[in-house]
Amino acid sequence: MAVTPTHGRAVVSRPLRLGALSAALLLTALAAGCGGDGGRPDTSAHQKLDWSSCPAPSSSQDAAATKAPGGEWECATLHVPLDYRKPHGKTIGIAMIRAKATDRRHRIGSLIFNFGGPGGSGVATLPALAGGYKQLRTRYDLVSFDPRGVGRSSGVRCLPDRQLDAYYAADSTPNDNAEVKSLVRRVTTYAAGCEKNSGTILPYVGTTNAARDMDLMRRVLGDKKMHYFGVSYGTELGGVYAHLYPKQVGRALFDGVVDPMQTPEQGALGQAKGFQRALDDYLKACTRTSVYSCPTQNRIRSLLKRLDGRPVRGYGGRKLTESLADGGIAQSLYSREYWQYLTQGIAAAHQGDGRILLALGDAMNGRGPDGRYSTLQSALTAITCADFKQRYTVPDIERKLPTFRTVSPVFGDMMAWGLTQCTGWPVRGAWTTPDVSAKGAAPILVVGNTGDPATPYEGAARMAKELGPGVGVQLTYKGEGHGAYDSGNACVRKTVNAYLLQGTVPPKGKVCT
Repeated sequence: MAVTPTHGRAVVSRPLRLGALSAALLLTALAAGCGGDGGRPDTSAHQKLDWSSCPAPSSSQDAAATKAPGGEWECATLHVPLDYRKPHGKTIGIAMIRAKATDRRHRIGSLIFNFGGPGGSGVATLPALAGGYKQLRTRYDLVSFDPRGVGRSSGVRCLPDRQLDAYYAADSTPNDNAEVKSLVRRVTTYAAGCEKNSGTILPYVGTTNAARDMDLMRRVLGDKKMHYFGVSYGTELGGVYAHLYPKQVGRALFDGVVDPMQTPEQGALGQAKGFQRALDDYLKACTRTSVYSCPTQNRIRSLLKRLDGRPVRGYGGRKLTESLADGGIAQSLYSREYWQYLTQGIAAAHQGDGRILLALGDAMNGRGPDGRYSTLQSALTAITCADFKQRYTVPDIERKLPTFRTVSPVFGDMMAWGLTQCTGWPVRGAWTTPDVSAKGAAPILVVGNTGDPATPYEGAARMAKELGPGVGVQLTYKGEGHGAYDSGNACVRKTVNAYLLQGTVPPKGKVCT
């Protein structure tokens, strides 16, 4: 079973914030890299992109993908300043990919995608999902990129693969003081590894710089306006872009929306509620439709408790631990397509076979079958800690644990302890919450899914409000899984396509079921 992670701002045990690609995507690749003082590549809007055929994907972009995208795809490197305060200083390369519009006569421009994470490789993801964007491709060049710190855009690396195996398998929901100290020690060691291996890029991977990169990208592509398709964390990035460049916003879609008003603590608590709600929906649906024996919440909790002390066999000589099972269960709730694997995986783990849940947990962590990890989780942590000022202590988390456990008996502990992810981080954060106000911008379509576990539905209304009057236009999808457009719902597809292709803004309060 091949399983691939999805992305968004989320805190799921360890440093982990997922939520947006779609359920069964693979991911692919390209080239870029860190420039230096020597050649001084052109970082202006007048630089020429050298488009060429795309190479096979690298493990830094997607640990599971093995094939290069087809011949309709071409790749290039955009050169940007490492530090925008020093525009003529060091540079980095931003890996890009595109497929040209099929109807060149009626082409609108480029449609730039960000699939979330933060930490997801757009170069790898877009070709994997492009089958769902055929109608959009008639009038847009489909374009995506690896944001700075991701994949081949100077991707952040923290620990060797073997150490990452141990890191993700270790207990992330401590039960006593000794386990708490061990957790903090591991997180601090991880942060030190990030500084040692990627210290040059860490201060510059924040969302504001990524938004500046996107505007340079827009200009180099020759587009007067930024036409944008942002999913999960990609909605936060889009909101920051709209705040910085409101007059440059063209037709923009925010899908699987991050609540811009939430601190990391509030976001983690919201996700605990969201994943619990999705788990409850899964359990109800399972009893109605599954041909397999369905679990109960108590049975899931008893399995996790047992795995805490006695891991079961997985594959490749590895075992399924409580932490890996936590991640696997959360991964399975990103899409209804995974629910059958969750049912089978829980039943098998109770019988001592942890292979299915381990595969799901590995997908969550960006681990490929060969044991190599992508930069998904390391970049996620680096971007999160560069963005947010908050640093949570053990006493902070211990005070909040009862609230987290109340909203989610299954996910509360791992979401709360996930707040340690920026402990010992070598770079200070930029904000308490991002500013996404975009007075004067064109309408932005904001789509919320009522059953979304990773970016709970309530965040869509808050994003629409913060964008400002006449800017944020909300569309509601009454569904399950993360995001709406890639669910395949005909109403969502028709509404979004009409907006992106014809500029038709839906009526306020429109609902798709």
